[in-house]
Amino acid sequence: MRIFLVVFAALLTLGLVRFGVIVAQKATDPIPLTTAAARVSSSQNTVAAAKSDKAPLHLAEATNAAVPFAPITVAQNNTMAVAPAFPAPAPAPKPVAACNNPDALGLSRVIEIDTTGGPAFGTEHFKQYDFLRDREVALTFDDGPWPGNTPMVLKALQDSCTKATFFEIGEHATWRPDLAKQLAAAGMTIGSHTWSHKDLAKEPYAKDIEQAKQEIEMGVSAVYMAVGGPTAPFFRFPDLQQPRDLMPYLGTRNIAIFSTDIDTFDFKLRRPEDVVKSAMTKLAKNGKGILLMHDFQHATGEAMPELLRQLKAGGYKIVHMVPKEPVTTLAKYDEMVRAQDKYSISNNARSESSVVKTISE
Repeated sequence: MRIFLVVFAALLTLGLVRFGVIVAQKATDPIPLTTAAARVSSSQNTVAAAKSDKAPLHLAEATNAAVPFAPITVAQNNTMAVAPAFPAPAPAPKPVAACNNPDALGLSRVIEIDTTGGPAFGTEHFKQYDFLRDREVALTFDDGPWPGNTPMVLKALQDSCTKATFFEIGEHATWRPDLAKQLAAAGMTIGSHTWSHKDLAKEPYAKDIEQAKQEIEMGVSAVYMAVGGPTAPFFRFPDLQQPRDLMPYLGTRNIAIFSTDIDTFDFKLRRPEDVVKSAMTKLAKNGKGILLMHDFQHATGEAMPELLRQLKAGGYKIVHMVPKEPVTTLAKYDEMVRAQDKYSISNNARSESSVVKTISE
């Protein structure tokens, strides 16, 4: 009996030792993936399950919703990394500058145009890019700058806290660079409208593409030089005559071509009220549009305050067009523009402020 008890005790001891070894081995085993995944909080699992049978969240939906989880990965140290299910949204557009005049028309949007390849705008001729929303208007002016008229247009725009695009004739810009500079300083977009407003669809330009290019490029250079800083690679053909041979050339120069949606024909009108009536009647029919006017015309300058007032009263909103990159001029045509100034001499190389100074007033 005594021997039996000793044997039984020995066997019991060996069994306990064996059990302890097994427990220790289990404690050192890696945590199974299913066990690690189970450590995600119950609320997170609920969101993932709720979205599992739906399409991925759109950014608008995600504003007030929890982000669904991507598949969980387990590192060697059993920590979990969670990746977002979609990329961060693009930055929101910058807000339009505030206007201190509560009754002003103001600006609704500012749009940036990438002119790479010379895209063309204005549904009168080009249908691909119709970027304006209902009751939106882009104001554009041709043939300036011109004394008296351009300042009237500029004042009306500033008083209404709004902006426009000006397609300037190069020769006019060289005559009055001060006006071109004033427009640029006020934040207006300035493009070009040839050197001397020649119809490039007629002779001699229609058969001489090099002469036509010169008319375009001298205009680009002259406007740039008059402003004395960046101008837009925006171009409008005189009389909206767009020769097919010249459009690919503007594409190589990354200069956008602008026709129009609505031509006011203000150059045929002599009274400001007729300019307003033309613009508002055509806008009412079209609902929106790139509006073509001329700051060369005196009646247009006089019409602007009333036109802007009626645009606001009619619920129209102004869109301002700006380029992604400024225009680049070509040295060859820069020199041609300089050569037009027959009285430009080395004696006048100094700046005006260094030559003329007020000493008594």
